[in-house]
Amino acid sequence: MKKKIILLISGKGTNALNIIKYFINSDSIQVCLVLSNNKNSPLFENLIDYNVPAEYFDIETFDDEVFEKIKKINPDLIVLAGFLKKISLKFLTFFPKKIINIHPSLLPKYGGKGMYGKKIHKKVLESKDKETGITIHFVSEEYDSGEIIFQKKLKINAKDDASLIEKKVHNLEYQFYPKVIASLLET
Repeated sequence: MKKKIILLISGKGTNALNIIKYFINSDSIQVCLVLSNNKNSPLFENLIDYNVPAEYFDIETFDDEVFEKIKKINPDLIVLAGFLKKISLKFLTFFPKKIINIHPSLLPKYGGKGMYGKKIHKKVLESKDKETGITIHFVSEEYDSGEIIFQKKLKINAKDDASLIEKKVHNLEYQFYPKVIASLLET
């Protein structure tokens, strides 16, 4: 029986699409559902060729209707891929060590509420950091403070601006998030 993944997104869904492409022909892992609180996400249109169900949900229903839907599916892993809502204790209690997130910095630096997207890369530049990277972690009650599963560093060059760093970090996310998901599910 295939291991089941549910993806949660709030943005464009580029990470989610990358994960779907990675596992589309897998014999052991299946993305069985994508849930988005962004009804205008381009992911809905991009999924037409992949036979993966995707649904929009109102954020107000997350801890009730969405929770029940996810509970029924009983996924092996819930993967946050640009999902911006804080995960409630209800989810964390019911799905212990089954919810993971990716963050575009080397946590604990530049984590916490409101720290996402280009804001992080601007902070990295303001702080004159020599490196940045990605962190994949288990989700906990506090934003970006769960147990770290994986980090990958990226050297910052003198000519890098926030947009270029963002692009480089996205490439790291695309390269490593699916691999880490696979390693978690294959153990």
